[in-house]
Amino acid sequence: MGWVHATHMLELEREEGVCKLVAVVDTNPARLTSFQATMGYTGQTFTSIEDYLASGICQATMVVTPTEHHRPHAMALVRAGHRVLLEKPLTGTLPGDLVCCEELDRDYPNSLMLAFQRRYDAALAFGRDLMRQGTIGRVFKIYSALEDSGPPPEGYQSDGILPDMSVHNVDEILWLSGSFPDRAQVVGSVLHNKHVASCKEDFDDAMLYMWFGTDLLGQVQVTRNHVSGYRIETVIYGDKGQIQVGHFAQNPAEIVVEAFGPRGTAEPLARRVFPGGKGGPGAPEFLERYGPAYKAELAAFIDCCRTNSPFPATHADGLRAQRVIAAGMSRVHTREDAAEIG
Repeated sequence: MGWVHATHMLELEREEGVCKLVAVVDTNPARLTSFQATMGYTGQTFTSIEDYLASGICQATMVVTPTEHHRPHAMALVRAGHRVLLEKPLTGTLPGDLVCCEELDRDYPNSLMLAFQRRYDAALAFGRDLMRQGTIGRVFKIYSALEDSGPPPEGYQSDGILPDMSVHNVDEILWLSGSFPDRAQVVGSVLHNKHVASCKEDFDDAMLYMWFGTDLLGQVQVTRNHVSGYRIETVIYGDKGQIQVGHFAQNPAEIVVEAFGPRGTAEPLARRVFPGGKGGPGAPEFLERYGPAYKAELAAFIDCCRTNSPFPATHADGLRAQRVIAAGMSRVHTREDAAEIG
């Protein structure tokens, strides 16, 4: 992900001139050399965040490190006066988020933007607009699926499939609904990749339910087992139809958004096709779906830094999502909890 974001920074520098990538930090010197050679990068490189901070050459930084380093790296930067775009999740745990947010709220309330790239996805934004326009009437359920075709890479650090993966889905549903749930629970399973993957996770398939009172339900489905390819789908259910954002067709270059009316409606109420991103050999599979959103997110961060404006997504949004996940994880149901069929 560091390579992905740095590439987008270079594109924004070379194509639009809105920023300049002046430094890249990586503890692996070989990876720095490879990035320089592959991308034609001529700026400075550092092998520690301490050396980078001591240089004083920049005051806006993106942090893309393993989750266990998010808090120490991000806080070291904001304490030094940087504005920071931090990859999700905030810290990976509710206790960690609470401690981090307490200091940010008290001393650095406008210093950190959390990377929830779905908020900058054109297809999802179009679906949200249709929902807000009342195209499908009263919304009573939002379903969000995130399914990987395989396990995380060797050495990947995860605090669990829900804190690691579903934080995007939870934020998406909170963003779409504009409200906060009062109940949550989880169903977790070990089906396939947990048996063969080196990454330590609790489950390889899980569902998170969240209730917004009695009138709205949020459903999140995450898995590492969708072997046919990356699947991202959002379905918004209303009393006059539904909105479908994306569907699995092994063609992430086209993201289809359709709004359907009640049964018997001849044509979709609305339909648009949005382009995906640039993938290819060696690229993470999600880049083909969210490449443009990642770039738009970065552009929003840069614009806020240039204009000294508040960030559109902050540490508070990360804490809200983690609160939902933690509540669900306090009510986890597995096969052992299920009733036997007589």
